[in-house]
Amino acid sequence: MSISIKPLGNRVVVEPIEQEEVTSGGIVLPETAKEKPQKGKVLATGPGDRDDDGKRIPLDVKEGDTVLFAKYSGTEIKMDGKKLLIMRESDLLAIVE
Repeated sequence: MSISIKPLGNRVVVEPIEQEEVTSGGIVLPETAKEKPQKGKVLATGPGDRDDDGKRIPLDVKEGDTVLFAKYSGTEIKMDGKKLLIMRESDLLAIVE
C-alpha cells in the first residue's frame, strides 16, 4: 500500500492489524468488546534522528515490518478511510519475525 505521508525524524506510520471478529470457539465479538490492536504493519518510516555531529541515525525498522507496540501509543489519524498510527520508533516494542 502506497501512502502519501512521510513521517519526520524517528517516527513511523503503522497500520494496526485488527483482531479476529470471531473467537476460536465461534463467538462473534461486537466492536465494543474488541481490544485496541497492539500489532501492526509499518507503512512508512522517517529518515531517523540526528546524532551530536548532525549525522542521521538509521531506524531499526523498515517498511513492511510487522511490529508490536504499546496499547495506547502513537497518534491516530485517518487516511482514505483507514486508521493509521504515527508513533516514535521508541514506542515500538518488537519486530515480529
